[in-house]
Amino acid sequence: MHIYLLYFAGLREALGVTTETLDLPAGIQTVAALRELLAARGAPWTALVTTKNLRAAVNQQMAGQDTRIQAGDEVAFFPPVTGG
Repeated sequence: MHIYLLYFAGLREALGVTTETLDLPAGIQTVAALRELLAARGAPWTALVTTKNLRAAVNQQMAGQDTRIQAGDEVAFFPPVTGG
């Protein structure tokens, strides 16, 4: 199952990548499982599970950790943003 990943803001800078296409192994069906899979790559990817309040969107809709992922989905990860 192929999905398209996007990384934004400080997370993109920490990982050194903006986008990637990933072929998910069987059993990875939720945002939470995807985060764990990516974090298993080691540093700096562990930021996907250690960043406080990390946000996710699936197909440009805010997504919770239990949101299901399907083939062809676009999944975006971004840290909370503050401004003034």
